[in-house]
Amino acid sequence: MAEKKEKGLGISARSFITALAVIFALMAATYALTFIVPGGEYARVPDENGNLVVDTAGGFSPVDGGLPFWKWALSPFLVLGAKGGGTLIAVIAFLLVVGGIFSALEACGLMKYMLARIANRFAGVRYRLLALVSLMFMAMGALIGSFEECVPLVPICVALSLSLGWDALTGMGMSLLAVGCGFASGVCNPFTVGVAQQLAGLPMFSGIWLRAVSFVCIYGLLMGFLMLHAKKIAKPVEDISGGEGFSPDKKQDRALLCFAGILGFGIALVLCSGFIKVLQDLTMVIVAVMFLSAGIAASLVSGMGAKALGKSFLKGLLGILPAVLMIMMASSIRYTMEEAHILDTVLHGAVGVAEHLPRWTVILFVYLIVLVMNFFIPSGSAKAFMLIPLIVPMAEIFGVSAQLCVMAFAFGDGFSNVFYPTNPALLISLGLGRVSYGKWFGWSIKFQGANLLLTSALLLLGLAVGC
Repeated sequence: MAEKKEKGLGISARSFITALAVIFALMAATYALTFIVPGGEYARVPDENGNLVVDTAGGFSPVDGGLPFWKWALSPFLVLGAKGGGTLIAVIAFLLVVGGIFSALEACGLMKYMLARIANRFAGVRYRLLALVSLMFMAMGALIGSFEECVPLVPICVALSLSLGWDALTGMGMSLLAVGCGFASGVCNPFTVGVAQQLAGLPMFSGIWLRAVSFVCIYGLLMGFLMLHAKKIAKPVEDISGGEGFSPDKKQDRALLCFAGILGFGIALVLCSGFIKVLQDLTMVIVAVMFLSAGIAASLVSGMGAKALGKSFLKGLLGILPAVLMIMMASSIRYTMEEAHILDTVLHGAVGVAEHLPRWTVILFVYLIVLVMNFFIPSGSAKAFMLIPLIVPMAEIFGVSAQLCVMAFAFGDGFSNVFYPTNPALLISLGLGRVSYGKWFGWSIKFQGANLLLTSALLLLGLAVGC
């Protein structure tokens, strides 16, 4: 019970220790692999945009592998200066902004007021609200490829879930799990489907009908899972809408309107990124700046002084620092495999296995390859440059279309983002929602198992109809 009384978004001790133990074990296991798996690498060439992609003509060749112990021990820090380190630093800065602003919003009372207003208004139709919020998050993932950008909204949904008589898991499900499902369905996701189709030589967002069908089926499965859980643990409506009651406050209403207006403008810009290419690389920056601006403005409008705002922001920032260490440790796993030159070796071995499989299992094996590689490389775009030039030609030999390979790639990349402890956004969200990884694993694995069967069936349907 003590954890529930804590303020701000500081990472709870239990969540931190659990995640830290899991990630360290994975780091150690990865280092052990460097002594077992021989080094090797694929030849790579730049594409028309300057991105390095696998050169299938150049093939795979053995190289010296291994990694010094000191380099592994310092890998959580060395990764900041490695390839992709700029993105990692941006994620960390983004997280610190979120922690600081939420601390200020709680200190000025705006967070509590907002949740009380929502609970008072929607308590009687809370299951409709659950369905609508989940659909909104899924759509953001499916249509514009939002994922990390939704992290600031996760603790709001967790708090909303608690205020409506549910638990933290329901809040995580309607936000993080939903956006992960949308991201994986990839209807118009520019970061997975868009990049993968370009690499495969397909028209941008072609073959959308099967992905749209997948979106509907996955949303149905998600809602069934969330509704069953929510109804099982729900408090009676009278226990959440009665009691103290709710009294409107004009000053807090103005602050809330200010917060929603500025943040809404930022979300509108992110939505425009689906059509304006120059914005696609700036979505995280846009959300961070708008969230920072909205939080500062709303806190001041609510009557909070600048000095108190600064103290609250600093307190929230310090409380979120343990999550930074977890993110750096998780990111070091890929760094270790790349520096030891074993990542390409693992991929080469997986592709070689496909040569001995029946045709109908090839698309499922492609799905499996992406699932495995996503454990080490959470970035969808980075995986696309690595995998698509390999798996598409391999699959086409067996009569499996490039379009279906792209769909399997999107599935393999997206769903496991909200399951693997190597994904920074998952670690951040669990910490902010005060849910331990063990608890999340035990709860979400039921959905992941059912979803794996559903998506495998969708891929086989695509194969049967000649997608």
